[in-house]
Amino acid sequence: MGLKYRTFLDGPKIYGCFQCKTHLATDDAFLSARFQGQHGQAILFSSVVNVVAGEAKERTMTTGVHVVQDISCCRCKTVLGWTYVKAFDHENKYKEGKFILEKALLS
Repeated sequence: MGLKYRTFLDGPKIYGCFQCKTHLATDDAFLSARFQGQHGQAILFSSVVNVVAGEAKERTMTTGVHVVQDISCCRCKTVLGWTYVKAFDHENKYKEGKFILEKALLS
């Protein structure tokens, strides 16, 4: 097992892990704040860094059934949200490959 390096982001607004402040995303990756997570409001991002994806699971959400993977901070292992692997509904296909981070878990 080798060393794990974290990516450090640069920009006017950096989203980080609430627990350990590890960088996760920049404002350039921000897509929408009109999402709901398990802890309240959530944000949709086009890309994130310094996360580890869990096992893909089918999950029923407010917009239908999706295959998702929970994503955790690579440093402190806090579950921060999920990534969309597959959307079964045509109207939700745009979410595939995107990431949800819960606002309550961001700094």
